[in-house]
Amino acid sequence: MVRVVCEWDLAGIEAWKERADVFVIVDVLSFSTSVSVALDRGATVIPFPYGDAAAAERAAASLGAVAASKDRTRSPSLSPSSLRDLPANTRLLLPSPNGSRLSLATGSTPTFCASLRNAQATAAAARRTAGAEGVIAVIPAGERWDDGSLRPALEDWLGAGAVIAALGGIPNAEADLAASAFARADKRLGDMIRTSRSGLELSERGFAADLDIALEIDSSRTAPRLVDGQYSNDARPSDLAVKAP
Repeated sequence: MVRVVCEWDLAGIEAWKERADVFVIVDVLSFSTSVSVALDRGATVIPFPYGDAAAAERAAASLGAVAASKDRTRSPSLSPSSLRDLPANTRLLLPSPNGSRLSLATGSTPTFCASLRNAQATAAAARRTAGAEGVIAVIPAGERWDDGSLRPALEDWLGAGAVIAALGGIPNAEADLAASAFARADKRLGDMIRTSRSGLELSERGFAADLDIALEIDSSRTAPRLVDGQYSNDARPSDLAVKAP
């Protein structure tokens, strides 16, 4: 039976890099949600570590891609709202200080990206990829305090729990606790995320609509998988027909 582990951020990836058969990155506000929206539109997403806009523009030009703006009021950007009308077949280079950085840190291990919008679909694809006896490492990204240290983020913990609950299998203690937190949140999940530190920050900056999109629970049937440096949809019709053991 598949084994499921859960550890935070880059240290979690490093801890499981030699043992995991699949990684699932969870950065709900907003990288993972933005990836799911873009893939819903028929686009592909190239993760890019957060840096200056000029470097992103140069990288996008070299790849035949469109660089997302660091300014969330522009389109396209890291704001999921800005991607609702993204043209099909767009190659979107998406700078992100957390989700992109983690996506690029997993080396050759198969890597997926999950949000609350596509937890079921991504879990099914990850389970298929790992095989019956594989190890799946679910990595909540978290945020950063002003001194650069990790700030565990409620929305990523609950998003990881949603994926873990859908995966089934044998969880380690951390994975079990994350899945239990997601189940216990139940109908309060939306209020919890809206009033979390990250949720309040987004609302105060005028991006409450991004929270609405992030909370479209399992509205997407995309399973973003990183192949050759870009996320594309790896969902198959048969995936969701098979229940987690």
